[in-house]
Amino acid sequence: MKIRCIIVDDEPLAREGMELLIKEAGFLELKASCSNAIEANRVLTEQEIDLIFLDIQMPRIRGIDFLRSLPVHPLVIITTAYPHYALEGFELNVLDYLLKPITIERFLKAVNRAREAVLPENYFFIKTGKGYEKILHQEILFIEASQNYSIIHTPRGKFITLTALRSIEEQLPPARFLRVHKSYVVSVDQIQGVAGNEITIDKHKIPFSKNYREPLMRMIDSRLIRK
Repeated sequence: MKIRCIIVDDEPLAREGMELLIKEAGFLELKASCSNAIEANRVLTEQEIDLIFLDIQMPRIRGIDFLRSLPVHPLVIITTAYPHYALEGFELNVLDYLLKPITIERFLKAVNRAREAVLPENYFFIKTGKGYEKILHQEILFIEASQNYSIIHTPRGKFITLTALRSIEEQLPPARFLRVHKSYVVSVDQIQGVAGNEITIDKHKIPFSKNYREPLMRMIDSRLIRK
């Protein structure tokens, strides 16, 4: 299985360099090399893409702003010469952040993470007090941070692990799971309703904070049936 990817960068030499790295990786399939976000948006509407290599500083629209405009986006690896955008990128759930000039070692580390994220496996293991528990992605209702623990809520019960919420979130496909609060990650498929500042999942009312409201509302708007 190859990972379908696109490059979005306004610098021709940077695109050429990334194209060579992608070819050498062996498990990446380059679908398009775009010089701006407008071209990239057209590709995303026409093809199934698993991964975007996204530059930040581009004419007309920055890479970060383009990312914000997408209701649901594939995996994203930011490629830039500017380290001060790292925090802003990770708040938008990017997979990794590569600083130019990009070394082959750092590139492979990032794309290997992408390969792990899109493999057909739809589960992970957590360490519990009794051993190891297999958790299927599709059974997760939401995940809650509680002091030094994370609590994974499923229809078959709650599973408590010392693993940090951020670490669990990084193992989940970003198109199916959404951070809605510093202490909560929810399954998009399991959301039954949103009212006020609460999300309803099963019998649970989960708060969402204003810092995470925008991605949630973009997701809802993308699926809203209009008159």
